[in-house]
Amino acid sequence: VQLVESGGGLAQVGGSLRLSCAASGFTFDGYTIGWFRQAPGKEREGVSCISPSDNITYYADSVKGRFTISSDNAKNTVYLQMNNLKPEDTALYYCAARVIVHDYELGYEVSNFERYVHDYEGQGAAVTVSS
Repeated sequence: VQLVESGGGLAQVGGSLRLSCAASGFTFDGYTIGWFRQAPGKEREGVSCISPSDNITYYADSVKGRFTISSDNAKNTVYLQMNNLKPEDTALYYCAARVIVHDYELGYEVSNFERYVHDYEGQGAAVTVSS
């Protein structure tokens, strides 16, 4: 089982990047996929989450309206499109997968994904936004 992030790099303020999270060894059915980020000297922050089977999504207030999470289930890949980037978006971004525990509380599990321990995590992709 593996999650591999790609698409990080250097962007200008106001620019865009798209991160990919490719999964191998399991399928997204029955999982939520979340994106986290951690900047140097700061705590980890939950950025966005998706339930690929139901397309339920969640965004942190800090990225709402600028980032878009999506999934291509045929490719077993989740994307994070990041637009209008700001210097404070600079961080190591990594994706994580968690088994859905209660289908009937899926919306709650997606919107509170940051609180849970995840089953699998990737190594991360660095994003640097320069002004």
